[in-house]
Amino acid sequence: MKLTHAFLVLGTLLVAAKSAYALDYVSVADSSAILYEADSLKSRKLYVVNRYMPLEQVITAENWVKVRDNAGSLAWIEKRALSSKRYVMVTVAKASVRQSPEQNAAVVFQVAQNVAVEWLAASGGGWTKVRHQDGATGYVRATEVWGDE
Repeated sequence: MKLTHAFLVLGTLLVAAKSAYALDYVSVADSSAILYEADSLKSRKLYVVNRYMPLEQVITAENWVKVRDNAGSLAWIEKRALSSKRYVMVTVAKASVRQSPEQNAAVVFQVAQNVAVEWLAASGGGWTKVRHQDGATGYVRATEVWGDE
């Protein structure tokens, strides 16, 4: 009985730890935004990102957010350039978005690599529900997009 109780407590702690470290994603709201080396407009400009680009929020300061991109690079972006609306980016050459979360379901549309689609929900079983800019919705394999962790 004691061993069962210990496993139950350990399982509860692991679930709580996972929730405490859940990733928080944001997206670029402006048509484009600059990522900086530090949290200052005077710091070195690293690169420009386009609207809808999903970014993992790492640290939030007063007017700045430190973010991680899909390549794992860290940079700073002005908070005003971000939206809490969530997007995912396709990481494979072409992702098929299906009518239901099943490999044999009909393809609704396809999305090219590095294109962002709106994240609607984690559907479980390795699928993510997404919406294209034209309004079409469907399910894509979670392994084919970044920003759904």
